Amino acid sequence: MSALRKALGEDAHRPIYVETVARSGYRFIAAVTCDLAHEKPLTPSAMTRPVELYELVGRGRSHLLSGSYFELPAAVDAFRSAIEIDPTYAPAQAGLARARCVQAVFRAVPHQEAFAEAKASALRALAMDSASADAQVALGTVLFLSAWDWRAAERSLQRALEINPDHTEALLQYGSLQEALGRLDDGLRCKQQALARDPRSPGVLVQIAISYWHQRKYDDTLVWAQRALDVDPKHVLACQFINHVYWKIGDVNRFAAWTVSQAIAWGFSEERVAVLKQVTADTQQVYATAGLAGVRRFMVDQITNPQLDFDILLKMAFFRAALYGAAGRLDEAFDCLDQAIAYRDPALVHLAVAPEWDSLRGDPRFAERLRSMALPSAAHDNIGN
Repeated sequence: MSALRKALGEDAHRPIYVETVARSGYRFIAAVTCDLAHEKPLTPSAMTRPVELYELVGRGRSHLLSGSYFELPAAVDAFRSAIEIDPTYAPAQAGLARARCVQAVFRAVPHQEAFAEAKASALRALAMDSASADAQVALGTVLFLSAWDWRAAERSLQRALEINPDHTEALLQYGSLQEALGRLDDGLRCKQQALARDPRSPGVLVQIAISYWHQRKYDDTLVWAQRALDVDPKHVLACQFINHVYWKIGDVNRFAAWTVSQAIAWGFSEERVAVLKQVTADTQQVYATAGLAGVRRFMVDQITNPQLDFDILLKMAFFRAALYGAAGRLDEAFDCLDQAIAYRDPALVHLAVAPEWDSLRGDPRFAERLRSMALPSAAHDNIGN
């Protein structure tokens, strides 16, 4: 809202256009008039935009809907090129906002930088066309992943679906938001509607897998993640969730084999593959002698393994928190979780429901963290284990 007021040249203390309503939101207060005598009817030429514009936006959406880490640069480039052709076209601005949000989630760029541009682009799209479903989805995505403003995000996404009930991205994002708020069945239903629209999109397929992950239906998670890999063998999220399942269910051998096979498939250097082979072999040896408890302690030790310095996840506070929690080192887990919350890491939006946090749920400090994020502390109660 501050960005919109700045664009309008308005002082929040002396509003002309938008008034703040306590505990409710905002209200448009400027007089609206229409001088029909001087109104000029739109002509086809006034409404026509270059065909390249639509092609670029369509191409960007296709790259984005794939959910592929490797297609993100192409998505951003397509939206930026569309904006160069016509910076007043709301779907182009909205597409760039969503692409930057996804880059933040994938850590392809610093997330604070990406979210800042995404917010500005989403607000521009909304100012250009408030009746654009794309613009509403873009703003809802920013509010969800970056601002952690669940209510405002829900309003924007609901508005997008009022405008276009079949909007694939709106259905996926609203489904994800509902899951974050503990409405797991509703979230899955939204994503299934998106699946009906785009049944071969790996991005949609992996979102179904994530729904089953949140429901602790691990066999279904594997099935749907594999379906995404059947379409895109290098889909990063699908690969990650297959490994998440193997780790969660304690299948150490498959976890080790999958880790190495994916490193080879993604083209890791021979040196890094050799390191991973040694670490996974050590993991299997620990499992044979000390069981799962030993493996969890061993994985925590890998946080400071200099040979794994290339593993970005091991440097992330949220990931360390989950590892420490699984190993029973709760004080260190909460220290790392607090760092991730302070950093506003987008990986935490599903903190209330995601299985990787189950080891912390019995500690009263976990409920405190959920309250600090305005997430429902009882969301996990309705999940079957």
